[in-house]
Formats: sequence, structure tokens, C-alpha cells
Amino acid sequence: MSDLKSEATDHVLNELRVFTPSQEVVDNANITAYMHSKGYTDFHEFHKWSVENRFEFWDDMANELHWFKKWENTFEWTQKPFFRWFTEGKFNIVYNCLDRHMGTPVENKVAYYWEGDNGDTRTITYKDLYQQVNRFAAGLQKLGVKKGDRVGIYLPAVPEQAVALLAVARLGAVHSVVFAGFAAHALRDRCVDAEAKIIITADGNYRGGKLVDLKKTADEAAAEVPTLEHVVVYQRLGTEVPMKEGRDIWWHDLVADIPEDVVVPCEEMDSEDMLYILYTSGSTGKPKGVVHVHGGYAVGVYATMKFTFDIKPEDVFWCTADAGWVTGHSYLLYGPLMTGATSVYFEGIPTYPNPDRFWEVCAKYKVSIFYTAPTAIRSLMRFGEEWPQKHDLSSLRLLGSVGEPINPEAWMWYRDVIGRHELPIMDTWWQTETGAHMITPNVTLPLKPGSATWPFPTIEADVVDKDGSSVGHEKGGFLVIRHPWPSQMRTIFRDAARYETYWNTIADVYFAGDAVHRDNDGYFWIQGRVDDVIKVSGHRLGSMEIESSLVSHPAVAEAAAIGKPDPMKGEHVKVFVILKNGYEASPEMEKELKLHVRSNVGPVAVPDELEFVPSLPKTRSGKIMRRVIRAKELGEPIGDTSTLDN
Repeated sequence: MSDLKSEATDHVLNELRVFTPSQEVVDNANITAYMHSKGYTDFHEFHKWSVENRFEFWDDMANELHWFKKWENTFEWTQKPFFRWFTEGKFNIVYNCLDRHMGTPVENKVAYYWEGDNGDTRTITYKDLYQQVNRFAAGLQKLGVKKGDRVGIYLPAVPEQAVALLAVARLGAVHSVVFAGFAAHALRDRCVDAEAKIIITADGNYRGGKLVDLKKTADEAAAEVPTLEHVVVYQRLGTEVPMKEGRDIWWHDLVADIPEDVVVPCEEMDSEDMLYILYTSGSTGKPKGVVHVHGGYAVGVYATMKFTFDIKPEDVFWCTADAGWVTGHSYLLYGPLMTGATSVYFEGIPTYPNPDRFWEVCAKYKVSIFYTAPTAIRSLMRFGEEWPQKHDLSSLRLLGSVGEPINPEAWMWYRDVIGRHELPIMDTWWQTETGAHMITPNVTLPLKPGSATWPFPTIEADVVDKDGSSVGHEKGGFLVIRHPWPSQMRTIFRDAARYETYWNTIADVYFAGDAVHRDNDGYFWIQGRVDDVIKVSGHRLGSMEIESSLVSHPAVAEAAAIGKPDPMKGEHVKVFVILKNGYEASPEMEKELKLHVRSNVGPVAVPDELEFVPSLPKTRSGKIMRRVIRAKELGEPIGDTSTLDN
């Protein structure tokens, strides 16, 4: 966390476009029905009610799920900053994803349409998934997996990835998923920290047409995990891989003698029992193990699935994230399954074999809700409109954005080209630590390109200075949340002091680490990480606003802005620019882009240096790593790069 020695950010981006939803969409929205049940028709009035009556709201959401034993107290906060939700309640998230659908029409509904990188496909119903999870849970029991054990999962985006997570959680064990693109040292470090008893991996997988040797990487990591007892290997490719006697076992051999109709009862967990550890890289580069629990996490994810995405029984939902990220945990796996939704599960990448792969899959499965990252949108913008125009995208009714702030021009391209000039975009702000959406539109709200709009019901977000005082509207500051919510992380695994920094950097509030401003309508505009703020001649500029001004130029696909030491200004701005296909880097283009920034946001934000580059370092979830760019540019240590894609 930043020490916040500096003041808050200046707001320089001026976005005036507003898009209002149709009355039909508003009338049919899930959030409208709930608001009416409380006597409200206006969302802002309803939001005020929800903050004042947050426990009633969360009780209502929790009551829509199955509890083995109902909670005694909705919330306890006696030992700040540690808190508990739904205390003494008995719960298992997997029961709510699978068991409660059995014997209902949902059991025969498609849970997942799986699309492999190489074009392989599978269709899996809720009943299929239920049977596979039970069989694999029984297999894990044979290996001695029990409540509280930690299990490392290092699998590609195949259905068995979902089966593994659900089977582990069914038993009351704790899963720690590591994205299957990470190197051996990243897998090793996470499994050592979590004290993993089992690692579940595959012989390999396809990614962008290339074969990835996962087993080799898993073996390198496994050799240095002292608590490890077994490695379970799923056969994705059918290639020959070394199997260590006594340690390694094939997935299909593990379940071979287990009947298809076996039922392993869900472990009845305390609401506050650990569900998973997910490692995320901090600004320092050292990964931290974010801990989420069964009860509160489930309730928060379920509520956001219902109200942000307005999920309906007939929807086909596609969250393009891998389960290696929190987005995959919440909105590929647990959220859709708890609501009984049909989802797409995708192994590939957006540009293989062609830049229309996303749109081809949307058309093929008649996707109605599409949720992806701004970096994917910006990268696909480079290829032009002709690729999406090859496909019938008329099934889409709702678009979503996740991962980092979306530039207004990328937002407009998404709405106009993919969304037929009419579809709403749910631009969601949240974090691994929050578990679920915190600031997000719903389908009843007017939308502003680049704004995450309003806090979710009950979320008391604010813009403050370094002393924690509200700065009001139209002034930049630090994003904080004043009261815990159910899906919030409970701690950092075995590092409570690191968890406490979220609550003591700015006293007695959750500090998200982001710079933000709130406009006169109360809409939130995320300006980027506080660590990415650039200090120029007394002005504090959010990197996102400078980058957005560049991306609004028709030639620019992506941009990254950093500050470099300057004896006169304190810092000056350097930007790295990726041009769209068909545009050439030249001194004339550099001059044109600088003039464009000047006319869009003013002279203070004009970059002193502009460098054209073919790519930018990003995490595998799509966030531009400005920390790495700055370190390389200044010749400083880069730190941990385990989350980097390139």
C-alpha cells in the first residue's frame, strides 16, 4: 500500500456523453423488482435505503440460498479490522451450485458449453457436472483430502478445472488455483505458502494453437513443495509424460472404480470457514494469499450476478476469464452456477485462429451476456470492425467490462460495434480482495463511457483525502469503502499484518489503492492505481486519463503512461503507444498524438516523451503493468514477474 504522502489526483478527463436505458429494460430488470418490493422506483433513493438497511438487504440475498443451519447474527465487527458475516450459519457453496438444482428443471439444463482452443467442444448439464464433481470428490477422499486441507489447482480452462474446484470445496478443503500459464517458481511459491497437500494438473493443453507442457512445469514446482503428497494428472492431450511412482496418479485412474451415481455429502461448513486462497501480486510484486470464505463470499457473488448482470433463466452467459483469476472464480464458476445459468467455458485466446474468435463463439452459442476485459476490447479494436461484422451477434443483450478502467473510446467501440449502438455495458470495478462487484452499473442506470457509475447496493464508497475526509464532487481523491460487505476477503493467509494495511493506511476505512473522482451526478471515475499517479509541476495526473486521451485518437490501440524524474517539473510524462493496424510510427504521428492530448485534456498532460512499441507488459488477466514499465525505463529492480504474460 502507498503511504499517501502526496495529495489526491487532479481530474483532467471530461466525458459528457450519457446513454439512458429503455423503459422496457428498466421495467423488466431484476433490480427494479427488488426495489419495488422495498417501495422504491428511483435507484439513488433505493441505494440510500440499502446503506441504512444493509443487514436487511444481505439477509434477503442470503435467504435465497440454501443453509444447513440459519445464521444467528448477520454481522459482527468486534475486533476491527476483522469481521464476520452470518455467524453460526452452516453452509456449503457447492450445495448451492449443484445439489439444490437436482430434482428441479435446472438439473437437465446446460451448465457449460465448453469450447477448446483447437475447436473441441463439450456440452455439460447440471446433472453431468453434479455426477463428475461427486466422483472426483470421492477420488480425492481416497487420497486423504479432508476439511481444511489445501489443494493446488494448475489446470487449463477445461471442464475438469471447474470439477476440481467444486470437488475440493465440496469436501470442505481449500482450493488455491494457479493460472496454467504461470512458471514453475510461481506455482511452487504459492503451493509452499499454502502448504498444499495435493496438486491437480494436466499433461498439457493448447493455447493459441501451441502445445503447453503443464506436467513438466508442475513437476519442477512439486519437487520443492515439502507438504505435497500427490499430483493428480488430467489427460488433456494424451501425450506421454513422466509419472512419479507413489506420488502421481492419472485422474481417470483415480475415479475408474467409483460409480457414476456416487454421492459424497457436502461438508457442512461454518459460514466463516475458508473456501479458497487466491494469490494476487501486490504493488511490491510479492504475491499475497487472499482468503475468501464460504458464506459471505457466496452471498455477495450471488447478489451481483443477479443485479449487475440481470441474469435470467434463458440467458447464455460468457465470462471470458480463466478460473485462475478472481473473475473466473466469481463469474465463470460460482456466480453462474448458484443462479442456475448456462455459461460458455473457453480454453482459447481472442485472436486464435483469427481475430474474430470471440464473436464466432458468441454467435455459435447465442451468448446473451458477454463479460470481458478492456485489454481484450482494445486489442480487438486494432483489427477493425470487419471481424465482428462477419457474425450474427443479435443474441447479445448485455455487455460487461472487468479488470481495469475502460477508456471512453474503447467503451464506445464496444457499445457501437459489438452492442449495435444500443447495448448497455456493465463496467465493473472490484478486486480480488472484494470478491464481487463494488462499483458497477445495473441495467436501470444511465451510463457514461468510462465511468463505473454507482456503488452496488449497501456499498458505502467515498472519495477522500489522505486524512480520510471526503473531498466532495469533481475533485480527485482516494477510493475507500466505509463498511465491510459479505464477499470481502477475511485476511491474507498467514499474514494478518498485511491484511490490516487495507484498513489502517487511511484510518478505519477499506482503502482500495485507487485514485478516483466523483462527478456532480455521483458517478465514480477510476483514475488508476495510486502508485501510478504522475506528479507534474504540482499536478497529480492519473495514468488512466492520459492513456484515455491517447486511445481516443483513431490511430491508437493501447497506451501506457509513466512518470519519469524531472529536475524542473518533479516528473514528466512518458507514454508508450501501440498503433492500430494500418498506421505507421513516424515523427509526424508523434507530433499529432501530442497535439491530440493537448486539445483533449490540456497542456499539463502532454507527454514529453512518446515511444511507439509493438506490445506492453501485462498480467495474464490483462492489466498493464506500469510498475514493470517504470522499473525497466529507470533501470530499477523489476521484482516478481510471475503474473506477467509478456
